[in-house]
Amino acid sequence: MTTRRDFLRQSALLGAGLTISPFFISAGRAGVSVNDKIGVGLIGCNGQGFENLKAYLRVPEVECVALSDIDAGVLEKRAADTAKITGRKVKHLYKDWRALIDNKDIDIVIVGTPDHWHCLQMVAACEAGKDVYCEKPLGNSIEECNIMVRAAKRYDRVVQVGQWQRSDPHWQDAMAFVHSGKLGKIRTVRVFSYQGWCPSIPVRPDEPVPAGVDYDMWLGPAPKRPFNRNRFHFTFRWFWDYAGGLMTDWGVHLLDYALYGMNVTAPESVMASGGKFGYPDDACETPDLLQTIYTFKDFTVMWDHAIGIDDGAYGRNHGLGFVGENGTLVVDRGGWEVIPERVNGQARMEAVPLRKAYGEGGLNLHVKNHLECVKSRNRACNASVEIGAHIAKFSQLGNIAYRTGKKLAWDGKSFHDAEADAYLCKEYRAPWRLPDV
Repeated sequence: MTTRRDFLRQSALLGAGLTISPFFISAGRAGVSVNDKIGVGLIGCNGQGFENLKAYLRVPEVECVALSDIDAGVLEKRAADTAKITGRKVKHLYKDWRALIDNKDIDIVIVGTPDHWHCLQMVAACEAGKDVYCEKPLGNSIEECNIMVRAAKRYDRVVQVGQWQRSDPHWQDAMAFVHSGKLGKIRTVRVFSYQGWCPSIPVRPDEPVPAGVDYDMWLGPAPKRPFNRNRFHFTFRWFWDYAGGLMTDWGVHLLDYALYGMNVTAPESVMASGGKFGYPDDACETPDLLQTIYTFKDFTVMWDHAIGIDDGAYGRNHGLGFVGENGTLVVDRGGWEVIPERVNGQARMEAVPLRKAYGEGGLNLHVKNHLECVKSRNRACNASVEIGAHIAKFSQLGNIAYRTGKKLAWDGKSFHDAEADAYLCKEYRAPWRLPDV
């Protein structure tokens, strides 16, 4: 365990190329007034992180102060892309993310890095007095999520988690219908993600680290391994060292609404079954097919995912079905509808035809919600750190059940099973250490 000052000191050997002292700690601005320019910095520029930045830059009062990435090629490209959007050069480019966090002109840090980095970077940003937009899943282990919640509360930071569906109006409309009680008693919630677009990745040999890549920094707290392109950039999500596969990648979006709709946070027990059935010989570690059953007092939540197949439930490749005694509400990113339950030829409720998604898009609205909360100092964002933690932990429960092959009881803190409890916290590679908050 360590304080941030100790963490910076112990890990200074990783800071080659820092443009400022690694021991400088910025207090951050006390707050952002209505008329202030809001300085934003992005850590992790290659994928969704840059999409997030673009959403912030659609708001006129936002200014991109700095970008950080361990890949010089990505950093240069995104700097040029940002300049095209804003009409001006980005002031600061860093290969070491700690320099970005210590920049006093930054009010909001966007954490767009792979999952295994989220905890360290979000906690450091909070301690430096920055508000944070953190990509989902919030953390890469249950204990990381607990630490991140404590950090946001201790440092009084406004943290929005990148579960942008929480700001998408048609999802809110669907939940209002679920909460109305019109479906009758809901016995189960079917949650599914069938991703036909997502290809298998072939086994590739290890190779030298590409020029311009700080691979040791990319690994960070993850185990030391030779460089392999399969584990780098987008496909990192299929390896246990860095992420949790489709269970955490799509699960945090969709399972989140199962919890929201049913007004719950944690199950009594969980069990899972699946494996590498579609692509047994490819390079992925995480399962390409998985079914997970979460049991609550009087209903279940069922997760079902598959890679390389698009044929999910209700004629959709992703979504949720709230299965009630009167009917089933089905919702996905395209809209929602209600399918009546028919018994002996009689419908128990009226159908609700498909109500399509509307508005300017969840991500743009999600960013606007975060900015409003930053100004008002309201920590209850649409996807607050507490919401992000609940669902990231919920998804982790499914993976732990799969990896142990057991039906596990869960009391909110422990499985009371030594094998399962060993997955609650990941071991960090020195000199990186789990934050002490």
